[in-house]
Amino acid sequence: MVYVLIRAISLFAEIIELMLVARAILSWFARDQYSTVGKIYIAVIRFTEPIVAPCRKALSRLNTGMFDFSVLLALLLVSAVSNILIRLIVMIAL
Repeated sequence: MVYVLIRAISLFAEIIELMLVARAILSWFARDQYSTVGKIYIAVIRFTEPIVAPCRKALSRLNTGMFDFSVLLALLLVSAVSNILIRLIVMIAL
């Protein structure tokens, strides 16, 4: 049972991380919202925005200029939180 829970957390974190990377890459190519790439980009934004928005708000205080590091921060946070959750589950299970 513990293995299933760990695998589910890991898989969910990997999916979110892939979506965040896809969001960063698609932002370079999606210029028309009615094209196929634009529609995929909008779907990815809708999925990842609840994670990226708080990061963007936190980074707005640092004045990073024209660069938006919120996707990178979100990627790091998702990875850190999933690792912490997995370690806690392993500690509790032992």
